[in-house]
Amino acid sequence: MIQVITSAWALLLGMCLLMVGNGMQGTLLGIRGEIEGFSTLEMSIVMSAYFAGFLFGSRMAPNMIRRVGHVRVFAALASLISAVILLYPTFANPWVWALGRVVIGFGFSAVYVTAESWLNDAADNSNRGKALSLYMIVQTSGIVISQALLLTADPSGFVLFVIPSVLVSLAITPILLSITPTPAFDSTKPMTLRDLFGKSPLGCFGMLLLGGVFSAQFGMSSVYGAQVGLSVAEISTFVATFFVGAMVLQYPIGWISDRMDRRQLIIVVSAIGLAGAVAGILLGSNLIWLLISAFVVGGMSNPAYSLLLAHTNDYLEHEDMAAASGGLVFIGGLGAVFGPLVVGALMENIGPSGFYLFIAVLFAVLAGYAMYRTTQRDAISVTETGAYVAMAQSAVTPVSMEIAQEYAISADQAGDDDGKAA
Repeated sequence: MIQVITSAWALLLGMCLLMVGNGMQGTLLGIRGEIEGFSTLEMSIVMSAYFAGFLFGSRMAPNMIRRVGHVRVFAALASLISAVILLYPTFANPWVWALGRVVIGFGFSAVYVTAESWLNDAADNSNRGKALSLYMIVQTSGIVISQALLLTADPSGFVLFVIPSVLVSLAITPILLSITPTPAFDSTKPMTLRDLFGKSPLGCFGMLLLGGVFSAQFGMSSVYGAQVGLSVAEISTFVATFFVGAMVLQYPIGWISDRMDRRQLIIVVSAIGLAGAVAGILLGSNLIWLLISAFVVGGMSNPAYSLLLAHTNDYLEHEDMAAASGGLVFIGGLGAVFGPLVVGALMENIGPSGFYLFIAVLFAVLAGYAMYRTTQRDAISVTETGAYVAMAQSAVTPVSMEIAQEYAISADQAGDDDGKAA
């Protein structure tokens, strides 16, 4: 771990500042939209626009990096993100905000791709798992920290928009001043979605559903909090709790997944997530229960994402795993684009409870489909399953997915070698 920090401290510090800025502007827009009198449907379009830009950016970033290099892409897009954040309070219009969110989603996606390729170059097979875990912790910690910063000023003013703008600008500094050489960039040719679905229907369909669950959490939780009358401090705590749950429960669930049929565990995790969402519907008027619900939903959705990745890998050859990463990210991205739009429509028609209703339905569908898949294919022996790799949905790109796949391959091969030695 020390070796990873030493070789990539500048990158990790920069990524932490970026995640603080991203988490802060996302929650702040939900609160400020309520202050400005935007409708729930308008805010859902604003929030969905980020994921549309993110999906487009993750596809375009590799070509940009090849053309002009890591440093220029990172610096240019971070500067663009910083500028757009300052435009939000200047032009309080939902359509201007939606356009800005597309730009910011595109920018963050490309910045993450750039940073992750740097991280992958700094790691090797002996420490790639630690690097990925540290990267995930930095991502999630940045979002949690960002919620605390929302308490430093009035959300109806200008200051809270200046802070994330400054943080994103500062994020460039440690990376550009680092002496670490920029790596050569290459990406794997993706597997077709038809072939990927043929390999793992549950993995593909589950990724689509969890994309919607995550975008609801990341994009609409602050809108929900504002609608049910939470204070700014309560909203920031509520949003942060989703990510705290993800950090706390990711590794225990991963440990269990290596010791049982992953489809059965996906069913259990989805059922618990469903129960957490139902608790939010029935007991959402009580802040304590609302936080418990957020902890459970966040604590189930992120591990479920990692479970689906591991389950998909169980049916892929090693040479296909990296190729599958782009398709899995694309499928999850599609779900993320539509998530806020559906949540917004539900909240517009049935009230704030539509937020949790959407999450509950997606978890129920995932559990039901996983049950169905157990009847269609025999389980793989636990001794033959691949490694569980913890992934944070907050910034998943094809590059981070490829890093995870490379680690899974090396872990599988190490396990095979140990078995032969025994």
